[in-house]
Amino acid sequence: MNTAPHATPDPIDAVQGLLADAGVLARRLREVLAQLTGEPVEFDELVRRTAVTRRTVEDLLAAIGPDLESTGTAHRLTAQARDRYRERFALDELGASAPTGPEQVALMRGFIDGGPEPAVALDHVTATPETALRRAEWLRDNYDLRGANVLCVGDHDLTSLALGLVAPSVPVTVVDVDERILQHIDTVSAERGFDVRTLHADLRFGVPPVLEGWADLVFTDPPYTPEGVGLFATRAAECLAGPQSRLLVAYGYSPRTPALGHKVQQELLRLGMVFEAILPRFHRYFGAQAIGSASDLYVCQPTAHTRKLALRQAPGIYTHGPQSVEAIEATAPPEFLTAIGERLGTRVNSLRDPGWSRPINRQQQPPVYDLRSAPGPWLLRMLLAGNTDRLAFLVDNNHPDITSERAQRALSELVAPKYRLRFHRSTPNSRHALVVADLVEPDSVAGYLLQRAHGKVGNVCREGLIAHVDPELTKRVAKERVVALAPRTSDLDLRLIDLPRHRIAELLAKL
Repeated sequence: MNTAPHATPDPIDAVQGLLADAGVLARRLREVLAQLTGEPVEFDELVRRTAVTRRTVEDLLAAIGPDLESTGTAHRLTAQARDRYRERFALDELGASAPTGPEQVALMRGFIDGGPEPAVALDHVTATPETALRRAEWLRDNYDLRGANVLCVGDHDLTSLALGLVAPSVPVTVVDVDERILQHIDTVSAERGFDVRTLHADLRFGVPPVLEGWADLVFTDPPYTPEGVGLFATRAAECLAGPQSRLLVAYGYSPRTPALGHKVQQELLRLGMVFEAILPRFHRYFGAQAIGSASDLYVCQPTAHTRKLALRQAPGIYTHGPQSVEAIEATAPPEFLTAIGERLGTRVNSLRDPGWSRPINRQQQPPVYDLRSAPGPWLLRMLLAGNTDRLAFLVDNNHPDITSERAQRALSELVAPKYRLRFHRSTPNSRHALVVADLVEPDSVAGYLLQRAHGKVGNVCREGLIAHVDPELTKRVAKERVVALAPRTSDLDLRLIDLPRHRIAELLAKL
């Protein structure tokens, strides 16, 4: 019989458990602990100073247990425990952080000026550099970012880069539909050593699976329509890790149109969100004068029903362009279908809606997809998603991938291991063009990967090495070779279709 005495649990470990359960809200508990390192504090005063609920303070004091000395209702940590708690929970870091100075503002202005022009069709209005930094400071000063997963849903304002300046140790993920923004963020992050990961997604089709239930903090500055805010908030809610997570939304409306503000707030309420705070005129913009070049910061707390309610989508979400709320869905006249059929050598009965979030399976009749009202990235994403022998896409004649020989060559070379492309400008009329893609037999790891764009990059490349390079390779050795080849090992756990275009090109070039 074992009669060895059991080790007494250390109270500091119990406190650590409470902070871990609090997630990004642990900063508030650390503020309570900081108060307990000084002179004895009355319980009521401790609650007042920190604005932490009575039950939470009671739970924390109970966890501290023997490390707490109490006189009546006044408490503080014992002399022997204070230094240990200061060190373990970094309590000395809770003081007021230094505000951003002119140098950081100048750097942020350079990031913005060096970035892509605002896309009117995507409702881009640029925030001032001071605003981007204010957002980053607010996150740093109100949440415990150590080990936190921070997500920016859309990031034309480069809030991710501002966080890199203000809190360089905090990893940030950005998901956006604009390839230009993703490439700019990647470029600056590499130059400055920021820990920023970028992913591509059109929110109408969903978010990359790796982000579902992942984020502790989500920031978004969505299109200012009820549909836009509703969709962005829905996708953000799918990404929230749990009840301690928070969604931060930038939104503004004119005092002349309170009904619009009410509709937008209703979208957030339909998701089961609680408005924990609304900070008026927090954000400032270059433009957006209809709302005073300013918007508010909504801090939203999810409820137990939020994740279940985050199920809907909205096809029209912008205020400008073919994807605007007011846009009328285009239909293809019969002469369109006839002209397209002549190019394909078959009869075409209808155009299909795009859907690159899932693989396009083989079918007998060549599918023709209508991308006339789609953002530029959809053409590449559809080529990644497709595995039929022949695909065709109807696009605008000024589509960025076909407007010049150089653009056509770049797209053709990118997908060459999978598809051979033909470009028919001014077909079926002067405003449109037809892109035809014919499947080629994969004879390389790159081709193997392109035909499996919805699988994990690392796993697919490993199997491709075995299939096309050396059948004698073990999975372990093949995996090691893939890791050695990959420009970014972090991309190996992602789907190819979720990577920004420039990183797809880098990866395929290595393969």
